Amino acid sequence: MDSKKQSARISRQTWHFAEDVRVQASAVSVGPKEGEGPLSSYFDQIHDDVYVGQQTWEDAERKLMEDAVTILLQKASIKEQDVDVILAGDLLNQNITTNFTAEKLEIPLMGMYGACSTSMLTLATAAALVNAGYVKKAIAACSSHNATAERQYRYPTEYGGQKPPSAQWTVTGAGAGLVGIGGKGPRITYATMGKVTDMGIKDPFDMGSAMAPAAVSTIHAHFQDTGRSPKDYDLIVTGDLAAVGYPIVKELMLAQGYAMEDMYNDCGLMIYYPEQEVFAGGSGCASSAVVTYSYIMDQLNRGLLKRVLVCATGALLSPISYQQGNSIPCIAHAVAFEGGA
Repeated sequence: MDSKKQSARISRQTWHFAEDVRVQASAVSVGPKEGEGPLSSYFDQIHDDVYVGQQTWEDAERKLMEDAVTILLQKASIKEQDVDVILAGDLLNQNITTNFTAEKLEIPLMGMYGACSTSMLTLATAAALVNAGYVKKAIAACSSHNATAERQYRYPTEYGGQKPPSAQWTVTGAGAGLVGIGGKGPRITYATMGKVTDMGIKDPFDMGSAMAPAAVSTIHAHFQDTGRSPKDYDLIVTGDLAAVGYPIVKELMLAQGYAMEDMYNDCGLMIYYPEQEVFAGGSGCASSAVVTYSYIMDQLNRGLLKRVLVCATGALLSPISYQQGNSIPCIAHAVAFEGGA
């Protein structure tokens, strides 16, 4: 299944990138709480206040994405005009973070939305465009902010509403990756696009339980389509299932014959220390983005990890949908990487 002669389309869900598609550079900008976590040394920029020097939470999130892309361009030693397209998304209505950021960058935009799965949705699509030759260089980016997400999906931070232990802490940050052919950086080998799953869960404070089956569906499809198994990866991470969804994935995958105990982790558990009072763990677009574009890229580039599967998870709810009694449909998209050497 790893032959470069193999067809780009393995199945309805899985693509193989026969060309030498790589994440040539990546960058991350985060807020103060993320900067106090265990991965702080891997982040390019840590802001010391959640307003990021701006007047509103929404402007702060926009600044985070702008910073991530700006740092990325600097690290890659290229300019905006060298990039053919930016594929980006966020959690806010009409993708306002993405749209306002792209206006300043003056790079052709493909705005995308997959809720918290947007990090791998944008990266997989960027890789497909580069692999097919439609673009030479593409940026994949996404962002989230704790206060903007709380205001849109639940209750404003200022309200001080109480939350159950199953709730999660939306990551304040943005991540961006530059995708192109050849050069240095981890190679993107496969992408498995998820199907929407809905297990009937209606509680917006229990995203882990809602999203776990979507992650299982996509990871299982990836293994079936590629002929790989958990042991073929040094690390398999989900995006933001945290302490509630993480054990559910392990249990459901084991029931399907895949033991993932030794190599499985979750970005929502990796980004914070338990004592940081983040309920069940991290969530949001930036959860998988900042972990992938910092720690995971670093480990692949240094040869400490050889193969990694990142399965970003997303809950496709809106404030209106769950207030009207609808359950929460979810999706997960996975991208496979190989070391940058």
